Amino acid sequence: MSSRLASNNVYSVLHPEKLGNKLNSINTTERVKDIQCTLQLLREVWLKVGLEKLESHEGIAVKALLDSRVTDLFMDMTFAKEKGFKMEKLKKPLLVRNVDRMANAGGAITHQVKCNMFFKGHMERARMDVCNLGKTELILGML
Repeated sequence: MSSRLASNNVYSVLHPEKLGNKLNSINTTERVKDIQCTLQLLREVWLKVGLEKLESHEGIAVKALLDSRVTDLFMDMTFAKEKGFKMEKLKKPLLVRNVDRMANAGGAITHQVKCNMFFKGHMERARMDVCNLGKTELILGML
C-alpha cells in the first residue's frame, strides 16, 4: 500500500502506534473510543419504510431492521394481524434457523404476506415471511 493511501486511512486511528507524530495534541485514547462506539452503533441499521396492502391500498409506516445476515424479508406475526394484512398459508412450512443453526423457538413459518414496500421514492412488490420477531416489526434481509 502506498504511503499516501495509508495516511488517508480513516481507520488507522484504531492503531495509534502506526501514526507516530501525526497526532500532535489529539488524545489517542478518546479517538479510539469514539470510533469503536461509532462502529458499535452501525451494527444495527433501522429504516422507516412504507407498506401498502394490496387489497385496500392502505398505507402503513413502519420501522424496519436492515440485516445483512438475513436471507429474506420477514414480518412479525402480531404486527401482521394487528394491521390487518392478508396472510396466505404456505403449501409447505419453512423451518427457521437462528444464527447458531438451532431451530427457532417460534416454530416454522406457515404464512406469508404480499405487499408494496416504499423507501425514498422507490416501490417494490414484496413477499414477506410471517413469523414471531418479538419487538421488531420488519426485518429486511440483504442476501
